Amino acid sequence: MQGLRKILDKAIMAFCVFLFMMMTVVGTYQIVTRYFFNSPSTISEEIITYSFTWLSILSAAYVFGSRGHLCMAFVYNKFTGAKRVCLDILSEVLVVATALLLLVYGGYIMAAENMSQLTASLGVNMGIMYAVLPLSGIIITIYGLLNLAEMFAKFKDPNLASYGVETEEEAK
Repeated sequence: MQGLRKILDKAIMAFCVFLFMMMTVVGTYQIVTRYFFNSPSTISEEIITYSFTWLSILSAAYVFGSRGHLCMAFVYNKFTGAKRVCLDILSEVLVVATALLLLVYGGYIMAAENMSQLTASLGVNMGIMYAVLPLSGIIITIYGLLNLAEMFAKFKDPNLASYGVETEEEAK
């Protein structure tokens, strides 16, 4: 399972780095054409906008995979051991359910309904632009299932009681 996680991490990060580099190049091109040649590019702004959307949503999926998303620490930190693992499992189940319902199902409907609409400058189907929603939902679901497998394995760990207990070094 760690192999799948590493492959997914590397693929998402490589694609996000590519998008960021492309946005930088296209943004520079847009600035040069606008200010130096007084002839602004019509497609560059749209490329940057859609690239930023894909970058943001795919990066959010990556963050969910590493469990780096926000949590209410004042409640979460009160639990240790098996209770904390159960809280982690509940949290992950809710994330997966939300990803499946809103991103995969809702994103699919949104992408499918907008396949006939074209973007203004690029002439690309809007459904392709919205396809990032179900794609990120699938990625979040895969990460969620991997996280759940790791959490259920913690119940077999002999050090379960110390899970979530803050050491002196961590407190500093």
